Amino acid sequence: MDIKAIVEESDTLPGRVFDLVVQALIVLSIVTFSVETLPDLAAGTRELLGVAEVVITLLFTLEYFLRLYAAESRVGYALSFYGLIDLLAVLPFYIASGVDLRSLRIFRLLQLLRLMKLFRYSKAIRRFSRALVIAREEILLFSVITAMLLYLASVGIYYFEHAVQPDAFKSIFHSLWWAVATLTTVGYGDIYPITTGGKIFTFVVLMVGLGIVAVPAGLLASALSQVGMEEREEQSQGR
Repeated sequence: MDIKAIVEESDTLPGRVFDLVVQALIVLSIVTFSVETLPDLAAGTRELLGVAEVVITLLFTLEYFLRLYAAESRVGYALSFYGLIDLLAVLPFYIASGVDLRSLRIFRLLQLLRLMKLFRYSKAIRRFSRALVIAREEILLFSVITAMLLYLASVGIYYFEHAVQPDAFKSIFHSLWWAVATLTTVGYGDIYPITTGGKIFTFVVLMVGLGIVAVPAGLLASALSQVGMEEREEQSQGR
């Protein structure tokens, strides 16, 4: 059996074994990455985690080149969504080696993208992708409107609260954090209005924020429902 059948076909025993091994490595990489964040780890444990990271990254690198070799269009795979995820899953490791680029270690967070590879063949992800395509224009329009509302909320709360809370609302840019926390209805409470006008304005922003949370969910739910209906129609026509 050739490499292409093993790497790209999951309906054969070698293909299923390959997929299971890759998924097991993904879970292992997520676990080791999370354990690394624990405080007061013993030096021996950190050394063991470092060795595991090297081995896992090398195996993912081998997997990437195997998929690149087996792809019908290597450029197409390299530039595809999953091809880029596969590359970003290993690239931070090599960026951090050699010269001193410790400031770039933030890119190690991209290792979390390995989790997405677990859903490479997931019907749910494909369904969700189709739903995003269906609702992309509405979501884009809503995103633009949301950005405009964030700016207007920042301006509004700045004019209401700057005079009495100059440290908390130093500028419109400083007020943007309050606008994000309020419009998304998170409400951390570290910055809040104390003037009457500011409190009334906050109430209005909160009401608008409820819609900001609900509308995208409704758009996606509607699109997912449409995708489900299309899939059921395709299945009924195929019978």
